[in-house]
Amino acid sequence: MKYYDVVVVGAGHAGCEAALAASRFGAEVLLITFNMDHIAQMSCNPAIGGIAKGQVVREIDALGGAMGMVSEAAAIQFRMLNRTKGPAVWSPRAQCDKAAYRGGMKFLLEKSTGIDIIQSEVTEFIIEENKICGIVTHLGDHIRCGAVVLTTGTSLNGTLHYGMQHFDGGRAGDQASNALSTALSQQLKIELGRLKTGTPPRILSKTIDFSSLDLQPSEPQFEEFSFWDHSLRPSLVNAQRRDLPCYMLHSTDETADVVRANIHRSPMYSGVIKGIGTRYCPSFEDKVIRFPQHPHHLLFLEPEGAETGEYYLNGFSSSLPPEVQKIMLRTLPGLKNAVISRYAYAIEYDFIPPYQTERCLRNKRWQNLFTAGQINGTSGYEEAAGQGLIAGMNAARYTAGKEAVFPGRDQSYIGVMLDDLSTKEIVEPYRLFTSRAEYRLTLRQENADLRLCRTAYQWGILPEEKFEQYVKYETLFNKTLNSAKQLKIKKTPLFTLLRDIPPCACLRQYPEIAELLLLSENRIGKRVFQELLITAKYDGYLQREEAEIIRLKKLEDTSIPADFNYSDVRGLCNESRQKLGKTRPATLGQAGRIDGVTPADIGLLQVHLKKQRS
Repeated sequence: MKYYDVVVVGAGHAGCEAALAASRFGAEVLLITFNMDHIAQMSCNPAIGGIAKGQVVREIDALGGAMGMVSEAAAIQFRMLNRTKGPAVWSPRAQCDKAAYRGGMKFLLEKSTGIDIIQSEVTEFIIEENKICGIVTHLGDHIRCGAVVLTTGTSLNGTLHYGMQHFDGGRAGDQASNALSTALSQQLKIELGRLKTGTPPRILSKTIDFSSLDLQPSEPQFEEFSFWDHSLRPSLVNAQRRDLPCYMLHSTDETADVVRANIHRSPMYSGVIKGIGTRYCPSFEDKVIRFPQHPHHLLFLEPEGAETGEYYLNGFSSSLPPEVQKIMLRTLPGLKNAVISRYAYAIEYDFIPPYQTERCLRNKRWQNLFTAGQINGTSGYEEAAGQGLIAGMNAARYTAGKEAVFPGRDQSYIGVMLDDLSTKEIVEPYRLFTSRAEYRLTLRQENADLRLCRTAYQWGILPEEKFEQYVKYETLFNKTLNSAKQLKIKKTPLFTLLRDIPPCACLRQYPEIAELLLLSENRIGKRVFQELLITAKYDGYLQREEAEIIRLKKLEDTSIPADFNYSDVRGLCNESRQKLGKTRPATLGQAGRIDGVTPADIGLLQVHLKKQRS
């Protein structure tokens, strides 16, 4: 068969971005999936973005990725979350038509130069001279390649749980990948762990009484995930913004009573499930048992698409038996006569604890093996897609003989995630939040292009035409920013006025700045003016944050050899020595973020490294 630079195993959100990033770099890519019709499947909530996740989507877009563009083509509702708070934590979120999203991404992959897609299953690796040289499929195909990217989602040794019944499966309707899990542990000698996640039931809309629910309409103003002009976006699907509403409701005392009466039938609470679930997205029975002080829980009914009658009951994930789910549903407002089209379930799956993985998402033992998504212990479409882009790019760079690259935690939320995965002990599915980023004033959703586009172009994954458009925007913004700082009105710089008074009052109180405000009359002008206002209001804080970034950069620039012997450092406590030896951080800065490693330990390491190099 044809030789490929990069083989991507799995076509979920991580796999799609991995294949696209590798091809943008110039690699010949093969994408392998169980089911061609399930590419970019939204197996849980059909939504893109949210708190911190929306920032990641904007970063993917700035790095040349596809998630933002495809979600806009499939959007049926858009909201900017956290509007009542500061711009640093504003987060875009789109409810999507899951069929349109899946079809749009599939079509984009199919017409992308340098990407072949086949429907198959990978069962083992071709290893020669202690190096992965290819993969073998269940049909006996031997496909040779330069690098492999694993984006297997929840399919590795996956088990579905419906109460006390359990079945093999990667998710409902898809098969499990048991042979690949065995190949990882036995053939590649990689340590595997076990995690758990779940999904709520789907409900037929014609059986819902919407009159008793609280309406949650789409926001009237038009926001977009993608920075690029529509002329630079692929024509994916013949879709238009539908602005379909969602609905809010609360669980009742009766709902909690049903859960408590049947908790012994939950595979989680009966000990059948061994994997650890997501702390920040618990099952409904978890909410009832762990938080008895909250008798009622907020739920959302969200449409799965513009041309389907199914609704997703957000916040109602469960592993209780189907018959119990039916009883629970009848206790909820508007759902007394509801019909469940797809039952909720829990799923356990294997993952690779990421202390075995470098920040560039390369395996520490197998230098041409890269991993992204839930196989690394994360949860969420957006986290998976961000990892996929980095893994795919670095796999292509590896085959081209170039060094691996990745954004830092001072540069992006993707960088925060990569650093967390390589320094934190992942015992439950990892999820991004704005609170995980110490530089979140800098890492805002609206300035992702200013943070990442130049870097993406230098890395070879941002096309020339997009970079040219970005340069025009950057030039206009810098020119406007300098003008605002130089122009004085009544001896006060305009930049200071923008910081101290509301934007709507600027023109009314100071007609002299009308020419500048005219920037807001077109798309690029609106973005420039918004960025100017936010930069002005955060100016002092941003300067302080930049000084902190520079200070910590010194630790990040101090590298630690991969074969460094921590036993040679006298004074290190045993806990720190063990954790440093297990994680093997690449820099002093990364070492300082390992749980249990103290500033005193970092000081000892710093002295020891200095002595070694002198």
